[in-house]
Amino acid sequence: MKKKVVMSGAVVVVLAIAGYFIFFGGRSRKYDFRLDKVSKGDLTVFVTATGTINAVTSVDVGTQVSGIVSKLYADFNSVVKEGQIIAQIDPTFLQQSVKDAEANLVRAKAQNSDNKRILERTKTLFEKGLESQANYDAALTASESSEASLKQAMATLDRAKINLAYATIYAPISGVVIDRKVNVGQTVAASFSSPTLYTIANDLSKMQVQATVDESDIGRISIGQQATFTVDAYPDERFSGTVSQIRLAPVSIQNVVNYTVIIDVINDQLKLMPGMTANVRVEVADGRDVLRVPNMALRFAPPGDLVDSTKIQAQREAMMGRMGGDSTNPRSVEGTHGGGSDGGGIGNGPEGTGDRRVRRGKLRDSIMAAHGGTLSREELMTEMGKVFTPKHGGEGQSKAPVSPQTTRPTSGTRFGITYKYPEYQKSAYVPSHQSGRGRVWIMTNSGKLQPVFVRTGVSDGRFTEITSDELKPGDQIVLGVSSNSDSGTEQTRSPLTGPGQRMGR
Repeated sequence: MKKKVVMSGAVVVVLAIAGYFIFFGGRSRKYDFRLDKVSKGDLTVFVTATGTINAVTSVDVGTQVSGIVSKLYADFNSVVKEGQIIAQIDPTFLQQSVKDAEANLVRAKAQNSDNKRILERTKTLFEKGLESQANYDAALTASESSEASLKQAMATLDRAKINLAYATIYAPISGVVIDRKVNVGQTVAASFSSPTLYTIANDLSKMQVQATVDESDIGRISIGQQATFTVDAYPDERFSGTVSQIRLAPVSIQNVVNYTVIIDVINDQLKLMPGMTANVRVEVADGRDVLRVPNMALRFAPPGDLVDSTKIQAQREAMMGRMGGDSTNPRSVEGTHGGGSDGGGIGNGPEGTGDRRVRRGKLRDSIMAAHGGTLSREELMTEMGKVFTPKHGGEGQSKAPVSPQTTRPTSGTRFGITYKYPEYQKSAYVPSHQSGRGRVWIMTNSGKLQPVFVRTGVSDGRFTEITSDELKPGDQIVLGVSSNSDSGTEQTRSPLTGPGQRMGR
């Protein structure tokens, strides 16, 4: 009886296990792939920033003398010419100072004349031996002192007249009054600092945007780049300008370092006003009809059971055969795809390691000879890297926008500044310096995924430029994959990648 019970229990356990494997273990995992295509198109890279619109030159008009503002001849928005009278300080006290200085000058002249007569009389007596040396010296000293007092009185009179002239305020430049700080009857005191009466903008048909650019983006800004911006007053209209200056002075805002970039703007329609906030976009790279893939394709990493290991092994063996390495060492394979340290893929040719070293040696010798043998190790590596770095800017590749350089003159006068020295300019931005390596995945006929290694270029945040001999426009690449298993990892889909295709297996 007991034997039958044990046998029955064993049968039940075996049936339960078999049923589990039949209904659960045998169920294959299904994947849904998110696909997109390699495309050709335009790719433009922008640096965004905010800034303030200001006049190219604005002058704060002040006063050098204290007094009561008796007259104002200009108001807000007044158009003035250089040299016109725009304000008047009450001159009563200053006129009295001039009269006092004139009286002191008359007194000094009379004293000087009297001392000269005394000196002449004393000198005559001294030559005849009728006057002592001490009296002669005293008369000479008194005459010289009165001469100095006369000059001092004349200088005091000139200063009083200058102060009286300062009571009349003239426009230092031609332009528009954009601010007025005082009213008639107000007392201004120039004891410690010059008070501001007006602010005059030179020419509102030429404006500039003082944009604040983050330090992470300032490396991509260059003189002459084109910029567009909008203002809240005209949200549907875009204004354009040109980068004319990158100021070296850092500006720290909440522990974030920024730099001021000046953008020259033509304001012929006089729509732009000082103080407006500008939302700026500076075009730093522009590629026309380039090969591109969505950024999500470069970030995708498939599950291990989807990777075509046969293709991977074949690639390793072929690569190691060319490089003379070990196909069983994955680190060596990754190094070849990652660009290595031998200068931008110099080892990808059909030659072996020895031939490659000979080529590098010849190149090194030729570069050193061209520079007279004076290059340091770092400079030599830089020159060799230029040979193997792919050149951008050709047809179908991204390049920096070309614009005429708008720099200040090295001599002459502009806006009151006399330029005598050359202007410092930071190095220009070269898009090819951002080139790197990446990997995208394509689906084989067997339903497995195969990697394709590409060289990446600039990115606009949505697409990335690539260079590849294996991919062409229209080829499908994998952006993501999701599994019907609870433990499967759902690939995050970015709204920036646009609509993609889905295919179930």
